[in-house]
Amino acid sequence: MILETESVLHPGFLVPVGHVEPVPRRIRGVIGGRTVFDTRRALYVWEWQAYPQFSIPVRDLVDGVLDDEGVAEEHGAGTAHRHTLSVGGDSRPGAAWVWGKDAPAPLQGTVRFEWPAIDYWFEEDEPVFVHPRSPYSRVDAVRSSSSVRVELEGVVLAEAPACVKLFETGLPTRYYLDRAHVDWTQLRRTDTVTRCPYKGTTSGYWSFDGPTAVHEDIAWAYDFPTIHANRIAGLTAFYNEHVDLFVDGEPLPKPGTLRS
Repeated sequence: MILETESVLHPGFLVPVGHVEPVPRRIRGVIGGRTVFDTRRALYVWEWQAYPQFSIPVRDLVDGVLDDEGVAEEHGAGTAHRHTLSVGGDSRPGAAWVWGKDAPAPLQGTVRFEWPAIDYWFEEDEPVFVHPRSPYSRVDAVRSSSSVRVELEGVVLAEAPACVKLFETGLPTRYYLDRAHVDWTQLRRTDTVTRCPYKGTTSGYWSFDGPTAVHEDIAWAYDFPTIHANRIAGLTAFYNEHVDLFVDGEPLPKPGTLRS
């Protein structure tokens, strides 16, 4: 499969599956107010290309017991054995994966936790959402004089004389628009909330009830993004994949087009 160059207008992921690197940060996990692990010896491990997971030395478990469930699976870097994590009176089956002997040597004696199985993750003293931030990914929010028009089913949803372009490694460029240039009469607010380890927690999502179809959650905003993406605060973006975008008057190809 070859990605069409006119459809893929962003760099791809370069880190290979199975790659392992040291984490130069203190990593902690908390369940029910109890610290499960606290380490300065965590490792990044790429089980897939998009982003890494943390692997924690078993000796750095503070308040947690691992019980082998007798299930083994391939996890990109090698075989991992599924474990139940017990913390106090709380038991969480399938919460942990202990690396087997065929995994890279640095992973021996470490455990990778399912992200939702841990109530709160911290890098140093800052909470982390969804997954670890990749040391090889960048998120750059750049002011631009490019005009942007957003259409769907022939209806103009937004038309802005300028924007903030958000460049995030491995993802299409996102075009954040001043809310004054969005036609809010065409959009319906929803209860959807998503989190991003690079940008923070969304403050709103909007859908469009078009002439022929309902298009759910096609636009979103971050009113209080992380400091790394503060230029998108209060602006609105639309999914390139689900709307028709015109940048400086030219139609923008939808991302993800493949050709054999």
